[in-house]
Amino acid sequence: MRSIISYFIRYPFAGNVLMVAILIFGYFGYSSLRSTFFPVSESRNIIINAIYPGASPEEVEDGIIFKIEEELKGLTGVYKVSSSAQENAGQVVVEVKWGQDIDLIIQDVKNAVEAIPSFPEGMEKMNVFKQEEMNFAISFSLNGDVPLSTLKAKARLVENDLRSMPGISKVELFGFPQEEIVVLLDEERMQTHGITFEEVARAVAGNNVEITGGTIRTDSEDLLVRARHKQLFASELTEIPLRARPKGGMIFLSDVAKVEDRWSERPDRRYLDKKSSVVVLVNNTNDEDILHITNTVKQYVKDFNTRNGTVKADVVFDGSVMLQQRIDILVKNGLAGFLLVVVVLALFLRIRLSFWVASSIPVSFLGMFLLSSYFGMTINVMSLFGMILVIGILVDDGIVIGENIYQHYERGKPPLLAAVDGTMEVLPAVFAAVMTTVVAFATFFFLDGKLGDFAPDLAFVVISTLLVSLLEGAFILPGHIAHSADLHPDRVPGPIDRVLLAISGFMGRVMDYMKGRIYGPFLAFSLNNRLFALSIPIALLMVSVGAIKGGVVKATFFPFIERDEVTVNLDFPVGTNERITKQWMDHIEDAAWAVSREYTAKRADSLSIVLKVEQALGPMSHQGRVSIILLDGETRNIEILEINQAFRKAIGRIPDAENLTYGIRTPFGKPVSVSILGNDLAELEAAKTELIDELEKNPELTEVTTNDQKGNREVRLTVNEKGRQLGLTTGEVMRQVRQGFFGLEVQRLQRGVDEVRVWVRYDDKDRGSIDALENMRIRTTEGRAVPLAEVADYEVERGIKSIQHLYGKREIRVESDIAHSGVSASAILDDVEGRIMPAILARHPSVSVAF
Repeated sequence: MRSIISYFIRYPFAGNVLMVAILIFGYFGYSSLRSTFFPVSESRNIIINAIYPGASPEEVEDGIIFKIEEELKGLTGVYKVSSSAQENAGQVVVEVKWGQDIDLIIQDVKNAVEAIPSFPEGMEKMNVFKQEEMNFAISFSLNGDVPLSTLKAKARLVENDLRSMPGISKVELFGFPQEEIVVLLDEERMQTHGITFEEVARAVAGNNVEITGGTIRTDSEDLLVRARHKQLFASELTEIPLRARPKGGMIFLSDVAKVEDRWSERPDRRYLDKKSSVVVLVNNTNDEDILHITNTVKQYVKDFNTRNGTVKADVVFDGSVMLQQRIDILVKNGLAGFLLVVVVLALFLRIRLSFWVASSIPVSFLGMFLLSSYFGMTINVMSLFGMILVIGILVDDGIVIGENIYQHYERGKPPLLAAVDGTMEVLPAVFAAVMTTVVAFATFFFLDGKLGDFAPDLAFVVISTLLVSLLEGAFILPGHIAHSADLHPDRVPGPIDRVLLAISGFMGRVMDYMKGRIYGPFLAFSLNNRLFALSIPIALLMVSVGAIKGGVVKATFFPFIERDEVTVNLDFPVGTNERITKQWMDHIEDAAWAVSREYTAKRADSLSIVLKVEQALGPMSHQGRVSIILLDGETRNIEILEINQAFRKAIGRIPDAENLTYGIRTPFGKPVSVSILGNDLAELEAAKTELIDELEKNPELTEVTTNDQKGNREVRLTVNEKGRQLGLTTGEVMRQVRQGFFGLEVQRLQRGVDEVRVWVRYDDKDRGSIDALENMRIRTTEGRAVPLAEVADYEVERGIKSIQHLYGKREIRVESDIAHSGVSASAILDDVEGRIMPAILARHPSVSVAF
């Protein structure tokens, strides 16, 4: 090693070549790095989606979820299976073990699903796919005083424009339900003409067609036989013939029904500042650059507003803001660190020596960028955090080596010999110091779970930067110092040198005083009283441990981060009319603007702390979300928790709301999240209630919520004695009820990029009350039409909103947020895991728990 270091010192050209190579290739490596918000990670989730129109959660659970879970039991490489059953649909999520090849396991999952002998009749084709890893990039809203259909048409054009741009592939639109054509039958007219649902369905499907009948091959040409009668809009379907009248003429569809183009009854609406809008959401995949995407989209929005007058585009959320803030912090800290190293070292050594020591900062970072480009790392919040962290320890080895070389030079050694001896003397200690840090951070590569997806990027940055810094300190820095003008005594110092020499002489005397009068006596006392000296660090360690255990020093899994958005999630009981949900969402928005006006009145700059408010209604009529976008944290100078509390107070209590939560989830979920598992529903419910009661007693927690929510009220039908005498079965009665109230899907038409479903169902007035259900006519096997109330009895009960499964058992999840940033989430979890849950499980032995 001494010979290699001596070579680089004697021939500094070799060190300069190495440094220039690192700088040049490091720059190209940096230029090739992609930027993502979170570290790139391979997907470990396989999704199984099942659509079962009109089914209840219990039907989905019994007919689909149980069967899939049974087939997946014991499948190699599977870490966890969770599922959910809700109205009309079910989903199973298969999480693959860390390090397993998901492409091999997904084939096993598909084989297991295909091995299931039967699924319920009416279920659509199962979809099994690998979940693609995507991160949010940016979203913007299209709004204006125009119909929603116009906004949708504009959004489709915008979607096509964005998809055609390089580097952008994932564009989604929100804010409008699916388009449908509905044939709204009138029961009285149907009875008058003796028309049934099946006749209408057959007529629409049979007459609205485009079919090729084959080819006529003549001597001179081939003629294609086609029927072109497919109509894509409701107005074009009204004159479809149903049957001939007994006395001549035809009964047309318009005689028994209204045909309308409608939005789906499943709401999906967006509003920006109470104006109807369509949201364009752009995500970035692992292969795309978030900064490129956001810059491109923001320029597109600017150009769009220049071209359009009636429809305006407004950026709602920009995912690159936080990333750009961290890049700015890194640049700021890097420049400050470089200047501080130069200035401070110049006070004690020489200005040129301090410059060469500080140069390890850019060299080390560019060397790290070179390695990062090779290993496929991205610039993200975790890697930037690692860069910010490592700046503070980056020049330590350079300072030690540079100071020791200068010390050997002050003893009278020639510059080259001083550089060799000074480097070799401290190199083992420097190497050991760097490697201890490397080993500590290397453990991050072996973490599993969500943290295992994030931590390796931080560790890679720290380790690679320190190793490049060690390389620079051992082979490049000594040669620069040895040939520096500051180590040549025959050089005539200039005016600046004389000033710096005077300052360094003064600082030397200060250091000599501190060394002789303060540090020296204290060191001698410590050596003579070793037990006393040893007791000091031991006492400090005990105090530190006690402070953490006692809650003086708070501990949390993921730190609280200031944000520029408050999200209010609102859930009413299932079945609540969307008009009521929208009314309370407007109330929340009004309260937010009222709070903003209060704070604005107190500000010297009169800036509004609320910039815009976005409402999202759906995907069910009882669900709403209000996103309040705030002035950026540095400008508003008000903690988001304070603003959050002001919003809570202004919004107040919302009657009948099942869930009213504030804030944003972290990537790791809620700070307190407990899953209660079991198959005994009574014990599950009791354990859930006890846990909620315990959590609500803790003043450091807020917004205790659960996924165990009641569903729609259900009208449960039972065929009575008369119905059975008429030959009716439960299945036949429910088939006819389903046709009238849920609807009978007749066709699917392709209208542009939209798939439009054609439904046949009762008119709104004939399915808007229980009386309408009672008066519905049921067709018997003999063709008679009798009121439903004569052939079936009913009772009204509350159903289940959704059913969750985890590890093959029913899951009730209880979650809570912390009341403020100073709360120790880990201490609360320790209390829940160590005290609360053992007591609950002792009272309910059939229940288990997962954190």
